[in-house]
Amino acid sequence: MKIILVFSSLCLFLGLHSQRVSSQGHASTPPRGWNSYDSFCWTISEEEYLESVDVIAKQLRPYGYEYAVVDYLWYRKKVPGAYVDSLGFDVIDKWGRPIPDPGRWPSSRGGNGFTEVASKVHQLGLKFGIHLMRGISTQAVNANTPILDVTKGTAYKEAGRIWTAKDIAIQARRCAWMQNGFMSVNTTLGAGKAFLKSLYLQYDEWGVDFVKNDCVFGEDFDVGEITVVSEVLKQLNHPVVYSLSPGTQASPALAKGITGIVNMYRITGDDWDTWDDVGAHFDVTRDFAAANLIGADGLLGKSWPDLDMLPLGWLTDPGSNDGPHRQSKLTLDEQRTQMTLWSIAKSPLMYGGDVRKLDDATISLLTNPTLLEINSFSSNNKEFPLISGSSSKGDIKNADLGNTWKSRRQLKSLQTSDSQVLHLTSCADEKAIGWSTKALDQDLEHICWKEHSRKKYQTPFCLNKRESLLAMKEDIMYKQQYQGKVNLLASDREDMCLHGSPKRKLTSNELKTSFFSPCEWDANQMWELNPNGTLANSYSGLCATVNSVKGKANPVGVRSWIATGRQGEIYVAFFNLNSAKTTITANKSNLAKALPGSRVSAGSCRAKEVWSGQDLGIIDKAISFGVESHGTALIVLSCS
Repeated sequence: MKIILVFSSLCLFLGLHSQRVSSQGHASTPPRGWNSYDSFCWTISEEEYLESVDVIAKQLRPYGYEYAVVDYLWYRKKVPGAYVDSLGFDVIDKWGRPIPDPGRWPSSRGGNGFTEVASKVHQLGLKFGIHLMRGISTQAVNANTPILDVTKGTAYKEAGRIWTAKDIAIQARRCAWMQNGFMSVNTTLGAGKAFLKSLYLQYDEWGVDFVKNDCVFGEDFDVGEITVVSEVLKQLNHPVVYSLSPGTQASPALAKGITGIVNMYRITGDDWDTWDDVGAHFDVTRDFAAANLIGADGLLGKSWPDLDMLPLGWLTDPGSNDGPHRQSKLTLDEQRTQMTLWSIAKSPLMYGGDVRKLDDATISLLTNPTLLEINSFSSNNKEFPLISGSSSKGDIKNADLGNTWKSRRQLKSLQTSDSQVLHLTSCADEKAIGWSTKALDQDLEHICWKEHSRKKYQTPFCLNKRESLLAMKEDIMYKQQYQGKVNLLASDREDMCLHGSPKRKLTSNELKTSFFSPCEWDANQMWELNPNGTLANSYSGLCATVNSVKGKANPVGVRSWIATGRQGEIYVAFFNLNSAKTTITANKSNLAKALPGSRVSAGSCRAKEVWSGQDLGIIDKAISFGVESHGTALIVLSCS
């Protein structure tokens, strides 16, 4: 018998949300909702938010979009002089905790926080979320506010004294891309733990269901804060989705240390509405799928690698002080590519555009029943490399080498010039081993990386070594904490130090963070060479490794993903990253090898392409489909 699935089925379409809600376990499927950042940056008001929530409840909630998240700086006053990294414009309570700016959030007056807003969200059948930077604000440290002991309702006391913000703040460990905003807290101190606990218990009182914790993952890794926050959330009376951001330089090796205590974690830089940003996600999604991290065990349930918000529809600009004012720059084909990759890689689907201006094209993308079915319920999701591509000019060629390209050769990009780039990874990762001290001249000692390659006489990547500025400070705490740690200087500049965290927020296609900045008293410029040949960064606790890469170029080639449906259907997604229409082909026998035990190996399969609605008939040997530039084809195989 041949089974043909009709994905426009109203029963499947409307039953999706109810099955998500009744699933066992917290975040058992990738969370789905809306985040205010892509459309409002930091400037959203209570009126604008509630208008948005009303639309979400009516138009997106039936499709499983249940979280409505207020992104960062909801505590910042929107007045002249205030911007993303300004100092002194935040509203904090007497315990140094951010509270909503009453000018933008009038219902927060009188100490109400987000209680009234959250209540209105819940009445609409949605869940309320907020963003929070890591640690404690510079404003609270400057004011030296006391720490709240939530068990007593008074100032936190230990060892015979009252503890304050300056006692717990690690001022050498500021958020690298928001230097004036926030810094880490010392989670080895009881007072540091008490401060974080006071934050998240307050959010619980407000009715928060989702927390996006920023500047704690990737190169800004703060495992101490992640662990403490996760423990606090675990003790609450209702589950809270715990999301980490950003994700620049995130790797499977790094993620494996925290997947069990979170529900979402960004694995890329900020994704905006450019083709380069979309294309930058293919390699990283492949690697996380191969590491079996999609749907791994998480906080009270599952955890999901997060590809960032979907910048579709009506948007603002990154870092802007203005609300939405322009249309997404992505073409319809590029938007379909993004939605298809996000869905088949099982990323959380968090829409970022202005929902008050939802157009028919955007709604159809966000609510496509096949994509939502794949995102929530498919399995065996992975990249499928055994495909080929040809255009009207013949086989796709590597413009530099001139040889015919097949995806099994894994051409990733057009390359132009060699360079060596520093990356951060877990110190337990064997790829971090390879650093040593060398005396290359009489005056300077160096720390060098010898890359593991076949190039026997490759020149090593070396940096000049000197005692760190922090280690030279007179403060006894700094002398003890940073003894034996060093700054690493550029070979041609004695005033430029290697730092292990970007000085600005990066987009997904700007992942090259191996650069120098003026030497200063900053923990992200401090390094320690361990006996096993790893080089640890004092800011994040991560270790450095060096990769040889080529110059920046746009993503090219053809890619494919596959997955199995819960009723036995096979999903095959073709992606054309080239600038010309390309016919992409996959052999049925290779699909059978990639999905052993699936119906694709049992007999004949009928194929249908989702975006065009084309019935491709019976597939005996191979699937081929002409895919537009930067576009995608999503094929459903129903096999007897």
